[in-house]
Amino acid sequence: MSDSLQKQAVEHARGKNAMNAENFLPDNYRPAEDEPFMNERQLEYFRRKLIAWKNDLLEDSRDTIEGLQDSTRNIPDVTDRASEETDRALELRTRDRQRKLVSKIDAALRRIENGEYGYCEMTGEPISLKRLDARPIATMTLEAQEKHERREKVHRDD
Repeated sequence: MSDSLQKQAVEHARGKNAMNAENFLPDNYRPAEDEPFMNERQLEYFRRKLIAWKNDLLEDSRDTIEGLQDSTRNIPDVTDRASEETDRALELRTRDRQRKLVSKIDAALRRIENGEYGYCEMTGEPISLKRLDARPIATMTLEAQEKHERREKVHRDD
């Protein structure tokens, strides 16, 4: 078999496996330590989890935009107006954090596509399934993250 035909066969098999994982992932599925790390089912589980999280954030964002457009009324009382402005500023700050979170979710989805998801960007070691389940955008093992944060704190205190 030629190299190009072999590559096409591998790509087709990957696509078929991804499709099977998508079709046969039970609703109650949870990644387990006793199965191969980042197998098709685990990847599909985390992909779905990330997409659902992203969709929730985007829905909240749409609601905020609609709410801000509705509340552009003129409030004569100075105290009420100040309170409304404070609420709006807080809401916008929250949305900005969520926008950054959406970009981290997109990066995690790209790592799933590239076969890099679930592995620490510092050490290359697998990130624990518990950590990924709690924080699916994690890019480092807990140990590497703590080391990174200690280093950051030292540099900040300089």
